[in-house]
Amino acid sequence: MTSAASHESIIDKPYILDLFAGPGGLDVAGHALDIPSLGIEWDRSACLTRYAAGLDTLHADVSSVRQESFESLPPEINVLAGGPPCQTYSVAGSGVGRKALDDVKGFIERLMAGDSDEHIDEELRKLSDPRTALVLEPLRYAIQATRSPNRGHRPYDLIVLEQVPAVEALWRHYALVLENTGLPDGTKYKVVVGVLNTETYGVPQTRSRAVLIARREALGRPTLPAPTHRAYEAREWNRLEAASAGRGHQPTLDEGSVPAPDKGQGQTDTLSPWLSMGEALGRPVGTHPGRKTPFLVRSNYGSSGMAGRRGVRTDRQPATTVTGRISRFVVFEHLDDKIVHEGPRFSMNEAGMLQSFPPDYPWSGTAQAQQVGNAVPPLFGAHLLSAALGLPTPSPEALRKPWQRATEEQRAKLRSHGCGAADDCTASCPSSADQTPPRSVPIRKKAAAE
Repeated sequence: MTSAASHESIIDKPYILDLFAGPGGLDVAGHALDIPSLGIEWDRSACLTRYAAGLDTLHADVSSVRQESFESLPPEINVLAGGPPCQTYSVAGSGVGRKALDDVKGFIERLMAGDSDEHIDEELRKLSDPRTALVLEPLRYAIQATRSPNRGHRPYDLIVLEQVPAVEALWRHYALVLENTGLPDGTKYKVVVGVLNTETYGVPQTRSRAVLIARREALGRPTLPAPTHRAYEAREWNRLEAASAGRGHQPTLDEGSVPAPDKGQGQTDTLSPWLSMGEALGRPVGTHPGRKTPFLVRSNYGSSGMAGRRGVRTDRQPATTVTGRISRFVVFEHLDDKIVHEGPRFSMNEAGMLQSFPPDYPWSGTAQAQQVGNAVPPLFGAHLLSAALGLPTPSPEALRKPWQRATEEQRAKLRSHGCGAADDCTASCPSSADQTPPRSVPIRKKAAAE
């Protein structure tokens, strides 16, 4: 990764608070940029992964920390980041959050007007799915920073957020109030919002994310990170594949990329081809033995609700969006362009690498595939942080080196800080019952006559 020391950041000594930190996507991005971070995560298994990775962590509920222990957070923190849970906003979810967007925008207006937390919380409890309200937490943290004696009432310099594309409208409302209304203390920000594709930043996976980057007004207007790789276009790939089959060979990576645009006046496109699964997994690295190529991947879930239309991609393409179902994807190995047998499915190490996590990242606890799928791709996160801080475009090389697992002593120290005990959770940690959020829509019981 390009050293942050070679280029002045727009703020001195950046320090990240990562809300809804998951297994560490944004923290790994910060690590690659030599930026310290503190993550808040409520899921026990994700915290175990973080401790094993050596990441500073609080095993806690984001809302509870804001309400009960905000003053204990390091006052040096000046970058607020996070990706609030997206289940209720996601196309794959129930859609409750999408229906509540107008209501949530109203809560944003009330927060910026200085309405009391008690009144806001009372209204939020009426939402059909409590996770919908979590998208407000970054704004509530930004406001709380200006009210914190421990911080000297100093606002965060930067805010970096990412979510599923359905939340773009909400980020734009965030931008509107941060720029025009400002926080209750008068602090205003310059903000940029957009929907970005992760494969255009070197992640070997197609994944679209709505992002927001905000800088305190005096620090200047931010820009979205410039892409480093070409976009993957399924129709273009299918056309090239059909044409190549007619010529008796398979399309190459360069053939499979979208043609470079003509910039005129002799200028050439400098974007690299998107990174394929074969490039990401083919070579041995660390304990990863290297994935035999060529291979073909069939996703576990259907397209547009139709199980018969399962997504199929080859090792010469980027992966489909990595979700918690990644461990169920079926991988077929080829011989002389013919499928001969089902090969081993993706390991958690490989699934993490498709998310751009370093090889040998120490996935721990249960539901590891869900941890991988929920995470921010670290390389994508590094691009967001670099753009926010005004740092050079990051190189993916640092994230391709095997991750060094924390020693037992380091892990115990981190867990003592995050959970209150070196080898166990304590009463301050979210309870086991809290680990499974309530259903957004109750299941209708069948009538006795049915």
